[in-house]
Amino acid sequence: MIEPNQITQPTKRIAAIDLGTNSFHAVLVDIYPDGSFRTIDKLKEMVVLAEKGMHHHLSEKAMERGIDALRRIKFLCDSQNVEHILACATSAIREAKNGGDFIQRALDELSINVRAISGKIEAEMIGYAIRHSIALDKEMVLMVDIGGGSVEFIVGNINGFHYFKSLKLGVARMAAQFVNSDPIIQKEIEALQNHFREELSEVAGVLEKYPVKTIIGSSGTMENIAAMIAHRNSKSASITLNEFVYTHKDFQSFYNYFIELNKKQRLKEKYLEEKRVDIINPGMVLVNLMIDDFNIENIKISEAALRDGMIIDYINKEKEKPNSQLAVHITDPCERSIYELLRKCNWFEQHSTHVANMALQLFDAFKKDLNLLESDRELLKYASLLHDIGYYISHSKHHKHALYIIRNSDLRGFNEDEVNLMAHVARYHRRSTPKKRHKKFKSLRKGLRKRIKKLSALLRVADGLDRSHFQNVQNLEIKKNKNKISFLITTEGDPELEIWGATRKSALFEKVTGKTLEIFDLNKT
Repeated sequence: MIEPNQITQPTKRIAAIDLGTNSFHAVLVDIYPDGSFRTIDKLKEMVVLAEKGMHHHLSEKAMERGIDALRRIKFLCDSQNVEHILACATSAIREAKNGGDFIQRALDELSINVRAISGKIEAEMIGYAIRHSIALDKEMVLMVDIGGGSVEFIVGNINGFHYFKSLKLGVARMAAQFVNSDPIIQKEIEALQNHFREELSEVAGVLEKYPVKTIIGSSGTMENIAAMIAHRNSKSASITLNEFVYTHKDFQSFYNYFIELNKKQRLKEKYLEEKRVDIINPGMVLVNLMIDDFNIENIKISEAALRDGMIIDYINKEKEKPNSQLAVHITDPCERSIYELLRKCNWFEQHSTHVANMALQLFDAFKKDLNLLESDRELLKYASLLHDIGYYISHSKHHKHALYIIRNSDLRGFNEDEVNLMAHVARYHRRSTPKKRHKKFKSLRKGLRKRIKKLSALLRVADGLDRSHFQNVQNLEIKKNKNKISFLITTEGDPELEIWGATRKSALFEKVTGKTLEIFDLNKT
């Protein structure tokens, strides 16, 4: 049974800025009393602080690019009424002899207090971010964040982390140190491999104790590689790369093709950012080596990275303060991201929760009849909770607005098929049933379309049973026989509107079940 939660307003708006070697990433979020947060804006600035490699000194041009990027980020923060800015500097600034000068300029010119964090703290925050973004289970995984100056390695599962390590193996550093040819030659690849194996000896030892089959990759290099593989294999990743999975065979096939490309050819690769063209190959070699040496079967992508970890660390510290306004937040990334979106859209909580409970009751009653998956139950729950969020845009066509909002809301913990399923089930809660003439629906896989039809049938009837939006149906009994399905409802008031609403939306339900639906008011029997 889903219990309604009290609708809350955010307690604070903050920004987190990750000052990386290649790029500065900023994310602006609202923090809620339950400790969750919702992204309201993002900004990414490619700065390439180590344009000629890591030489422990920032050039004047690199400094200016960095300050200009921070100035644009600060303008965004001011325009969005951000109350507090978190800013963390990583390898390039942390190691530069004049990194302190850059930090002082950021403070003096922009009033941004930049904190140069250690590699260990960076790895810890990335681990927290990935756990926030990805639905981990008891299986041990290796989390890898490939940056420009360093690479972070975290070993853990849903129960906790067993190992954190930051190594100076970033792609900008490695490209400057080992790559002089274009395309990269075998001698350079072998030199990179030898260096990686030497530096990864401790990680290899940890993985002997905690064997893994999956790498979870975060940040730009891993995301670019995943996006290129998705495009090459005609896999859909247009909504989100979060939870996108490719196999070791997918990667090795792409690696054999990509590693032979020269710069001009790499520039033509869709989804490879232009400023990564000269430094991507060390990342390719590193991933290929880890797959071989660590017997990796799958690589999964997390779109959460250091900046998300900074926010989580901030929230955890705020919760520990006396008289804190923050309570324990929802730990499951799927549920948390759904409720963050619901709050954003000022949802009809009582109605949506009531409809979700009835939809789940229908799911349990017809799971076997409709050959539904157990995983579909959770997706139906979330689609039911989200079905009316289109009202946030307008009443007219709110079902279509719901489709758009869900598909474009950066929901964490879900893969693209799951996002599409929830979005389409919510879209088809009213008006038209799923049809191939609907372009977005037609573009989906056949198996996914079938699941959407079945779950939409359940949601449509459940929504009809609360047509008044006053939770009039207090109890629902379901009886099935060979040709008919009977709903026996107990209501608080007159049931005519609910019976009319459910009957009006019963056609798809009757089609997928192959039976006629009848609804009876137990108050009158």
